Amino acid sequence: MSITVMRKALICFITLALLLVGIPFQNASAKGGSPPQISDSAAASILMDQDSGRVLYGKNIHQKRRIASITKVMTAILAIESGKLNKTVTISSNAYGTEGSSLYLKKGEKIKLKDLVYGLMLRSGNDAAVAIAEAVGGSVQGFTTLMNKKAKELGMMDTNFSNPHGLDNTEDHYSSAYDMAILTSYAMKNPTFQTIFKTKYYTAPNPGEKWDRKWKNKNKLLFQYDYSTGGKTGYTTLARRTLISTASKDGENLIVVTLNDGNDWQDHMNLFNWGFTYFQPTTIVKKGKITGIDDPFYQNHLFARRDLTIPLTAEEKENLKTDLTLKTPPKEDERDVSPSTPVGHLTVTAGDKTLATLPLFYQAKEKKPSFWSDLFNFIHNLFGAASHD
Repeated sequence: MSITVMRKALICFITLALLLVGIPFQNASAKGGSPPQISDSAAASILMDQDSGRVLYGKNIHQKRRIASITKVMTAILAIESGKLNKTVTISSNAYGTEGSSLYLKKGEKIKLKDLVYGLMLRSGNDAAVAIAEAVGGSVQGFTTLMNKKAKELGMMDTNFSNPHGLDNTEDHYSSAYDMAILTSYAMKNPTFQTIFKTKYYTAPNPGEKWDRKWKNKNKLLFQYDYSTGGKTGYTTLARRTLISTASKDGENLIVVTLNDGNDWQDHMNLFNWGFTYFQPTTIVKKGKITGIDDPFYQNHLFARRDLTIPLTAEEKENLKTDLTLKTPPKEDERDVSPSTPVGHLTVTAGDKTLATLPLFYQAKEKKPSFWSDLFNFIHNLFGAASHD
């Protein structure tokens, strides 16, 4: 059961918050604009705000489809999180000669896991994917178990992985545009992943040869689009062209995923440009104490653990509404509230659209030590120190 805290006080609080931390739009006349120019051939597509997870545009975003080599985003982040990037990997007969795009790894050669991840992401090496799976998961099957476990943790409800590279060797390997955007948002929180994702060129040692391996990233947007911060390409005969890309401009970080899109390069740039033009990151609530609360139990005890910042159009900002919902205060003898359990949430809406929900927490005041407690501690410390002289 929940209660809505007095609306008048809430409105005053939210109005004050917007005045203090609202960010003006670069294009004040923009009201959301016409829909972005996106190819009719794209079977599924999504534009997501990387930081808040808000979907700004979507087409068939939850449709389960083959995803080809954008699978390797999951392979890469698991390799990075394994903490084994400096491990030396011996290429097995299973990894050697894996079909499709390849780093042309030699059977029995030794190579750092870090170099394999760069080759995986820049050149989409399927042989590297198998070698990574064996090094991190013990086997391809063991690694796919880790992939699906991570997918479940991230809330990727329309996803199942059966290999680390995305080849069409099974019907049981699929995801959705939304799920892959969620995965990318998660991966981009990792600084090492960010670095690899945006790397244009990489040189890896090539033992036994007089020349090093030199790789150029297959993601053309890194070379053609000024705001590009990374991406991963994919293609198989059944999945057709798939693409994940990220871009940042003026503090706004966006993700685009397209599945089966023959005009993906242009579609990604169009979606990014539309997002940057009509949406502006706006901070609604700052991390810390929530003020303007009249309820005596929650007053001076209600906290937000993070900023609430979401991208808004000018029209949404004008029509922004909020609602604060809190649990009924517990009885006097049951007031030991866990600081890790939300006691309510703030919901942000514009018109009939729910834009975001922020969990809120209860923080009890720290009890100040009494005079006698201070005196006891002083004497204890004094004689305790003397006894060690």
